[in-house]
Amino acid sequence: MLNYKLKVLLLILFGWLIAGCASTKMNTIAPVKQVDLPRFMGDWYVIAAIPTAIETQSYNAIENYKLEQDGTIATTFTYYKGAFDGPLKTYKPRGFVVKDTGNALWGMQFIWPIKAEYIIAYLDENYQQTIIARNARDYVWIMSRTPQIDDAKYAELLELVKNMGYDTAKLRKVPQNWSGVTNKPTKAE
Repeated sequence: MLNYKLKVLLLILFGWLIAGCASTKMNTIAPVKQVDLPRFMGDWYVIAAIPTAIETQSYNAIENYKLEQDGTIATTFTYYKGAFDGPLKTYKPRGFVVKDTGNALWGMQFIWPIKAEYIIAYLDENYQQTIIARNARDYVWIMSRTPQIDDAKYAELLELVKNMGYDTAKLRKVPQNWSGVTNKPTKAE
């Protein structure tokens, strides 16, 4: 019998597959022109998201990327479930950069052989904020190099998400509070 995590991941991936098929009727989301992969690597705090099933109760969510020698992206997604002191959850999908896309389109693989669409749809010039989107408009992530961003910047990013065709009422601001946290999860965990 499949364990709970595997069942949840399979449901998410099936949903992505079905939604991906439906997305062909919509305008595609344009990726950024070019991503400097080494510069993109490291920690990104999830500021807000239209979450997948596994992250609906995430606190202190961080996505970490590490460029491997074979060109794939070792990804570690960590968060505390249900509260700042909830159980630590860790997922390790692998990113595959799609050739000739300026490194802005990836396939994110939780389970072989399925690769979920991952579009770097916005990236500021200083590599401090990014928006990861999908043509299906089912999930989106607003991320930052810092756990907090000011209200004006958040409003600007929210407007970009809206202009991509997302229902921003579905966005969940991810609680981020690192005061008193002595051991931040890292890519090594």
